[in-house]
Amino acid sequence: MTEMVAGLPGGSGPFAVRDLERMPDDGRRYELLDGVLIVSPIPGTRHQKMVVGLAAVLNRSCPDDLHALIGPFAVRPGPDTELQPDALVARAEDLTEELLPVAPLLTVEVLSPSTALIDINTKKAAYQRMGVPSYWIIDPVDARLTVFELDDAGVYAQVAEVKGEDGVEVERPFPVRVVPAELLGTLWRRV
Repeated sequence: MTEMVAGLPGGSGPFAVRDLERMPDDGRRYELLDGVLIVSPIPGTRHQKMVVGLAAVLNRSCPDDLHALIGPFAVRPGPDTELQPDALVARAEDLTEELLPVAPLLTVEVLSPSTALIDINTKKAAYQRMGVPSYWIIDPVDARLTVFELDDAGVYAQVAEVKGEDGVEVERPFPVRVVPAELLGTLWRRV
């Protein structure tokens, strides 16, 4: 189950990025959003298969001046926020060896039972505020991809949704075709 913790034990204030260094190395994902700690459990098989499949698809089409990366990889736009999307695309010039200090061009979250509400609501709103041009949500249970892009007002609008063996051609951050069932490989046929 994903937990959201508003401040440090003892009430000494909200969390800061420096506090993440003190988190245990226990396989959980520790993220920070506006000083609130988000702790997520280790993802499952279908989740990880989707992430690996998506990384392969993105890497095949990714131009040389961009990089497609899988999480955990820190997106740290400020001292009280560090998110680790399941996948992201960023400009090569924006990346450091340790993290991405600015908004990526694309963030992708693959839903888990324990993270779905945070991914669909909280993180989507955070990525919108950061100005991430494209946000994808993938549901590994029914192999569904939902694509959101910032409109002229800076608000996410759903521009595509495909399921199973249906594919979608997207242009942002670069032209690529994604078929959700193919991301699962042989797990697509397993229920």
